[in-house]
Amino acid sequence: MRAAMAHRANGHPPPAPPEVTAAVTAAVAEHGDAAGALIPVLSAVNRRLGYLPPAALAEVSRRLGMPASRVYGVARFYTLLSTEPRGRHLVQFCENAPCHVVGGRRVWEALRQALGLAPGETSADGRFTLITTSCIGACAVGPVVVIDDEVHGNLTPDQVEALLARYA
Repeated sequence: MRAAMAHRANGHPPPAPPEVTAAVTAAVAEHGDAAGALIPVLSAVNRRLGYLPPAALAEVSRRLGMPASRVYGVARFYTLLSTEPRGRHLVQFCENAPCHVVGGRRVWEALRQALGLAPGETSADGRFTLITTSCIGACAVGPVVVIDDEVHGNLTPDQVEALLARYA
């Protein structure tokens, strides 16, 4: 605690926890420390930690030599990155027009009802986080839901509960 207070007093953030340092070190080793590596580094840290806590953003800023505001701005801009803890399974629903016109609204309502979540919320058991996203490039098989890295297309509302049960 005293070390953290000393760092704040001199204008420097406290040292990052070991798991954060390890995640950032591994990401920088894999992707490099150039400005163009920012998104891949943030993605790798997000995958490893499950989200991007403030200490991770500060460490990425330090390691890549860029302003914290830029790192934070990028982390907040992309929906696949999160500055808040998420559930074990990320459920992404495509809300673009092609999915919408082939029944997306009904699938969306079925997802919300089955999970009991509003957009951006995480289930109390920590199993699911529900978000909407722009086009994921699978318009030919809409409506589309991506769970973790698996694309599920041509969904109907009556398929939603069975789909979610696969991730129990």
